[in-house]
Amino acid sequence: MTKALSLLLLVAAVSFFALPSAQAYPPAVGTLGGSRSCLSCHVSNGPWADEEKTLVDIVDAKTRASLKQVDGSFLIEVGRGQARTVLSVIGRPKGEPSPPHRNAWLYVDPTQIETSALSKFAPGWDVNLPMSCRIVGDAVEGYEGAYVTVLPMTVRPSDAARDSELELQVMVTSGESVKGKAKEGLVANYLVRRVLLRVRD
Repeated sequence: MTKALSLLLLVAAVSFFALPSAQAYPPAVGTLGGSRSCLSCHVSNGPWADEEKTLVDIVDAKTRASLKQVDGSFLIEVGRGQARTVLSVIGRPKGEPSPPHRNAWLYVDPTQIETSALSKFAPGWDVNLPMSCRIVGDAVEGYEGAYVTVLPMTVRPSDAARDSELELQVMVTSGESVKGKAKEGLVANYLVRRVLLRVRD
C-alpha cells in the first residue's frame, strides 16, 4: 500500500468518525429513540383544540362498520393466524372553517417504546402500516364532505400474540415543520385514543 493511499484512507476514516450522529426526520415515537409521544418533538398549538370535533374512527375495511366501543376505545378482534384490515379515518367535519392540511398517526404499544425492537406495535402481532402521514382529501362512506385521511392497516396475530392495548396517537396539522426545529412552522393539535387488540382462539 502506497503512502498516498494510506493517507487517503486515514483522512476518510477521521472524516467519517468526526461526523455528527445521524438523526431521523421525523424521528417517530420510539422508533429510533425514546420519544414517548408526538409532543416530544412537536407542540399542540393549532385551532382544533376542540377535540370532540376531531374525527377519529377505525372501521372494518369490508363492512365499513365502526369498531368504536361505548367507552370511546376501539376494539380490533382477530382470529389467531388470520388477517383483518381496518381503515384509520382521521380529520375534521364538513364545514370546518380552517381544515387541516395533513394528518399524522401512529399505533404504538407504550410498553414497547423503550425496548430495542424496531417495531413498537404489540408483540406477536404482524402489521403492515402502523403509522402514516397523509394529505387530507380522501373519501370514505359515512364521512362525505369531511376533511379526512383514510388508509388501510392489516393486522394478524401470530402464535405468540396476546390481547394488547395500543395508543393511537394523532396529529391534525397545517403548515410545514422546520427541519431540525420541529416546534417551528407546523400548526397542530394532538390527541390519543385507546385501541384494544383481542385474539380469538
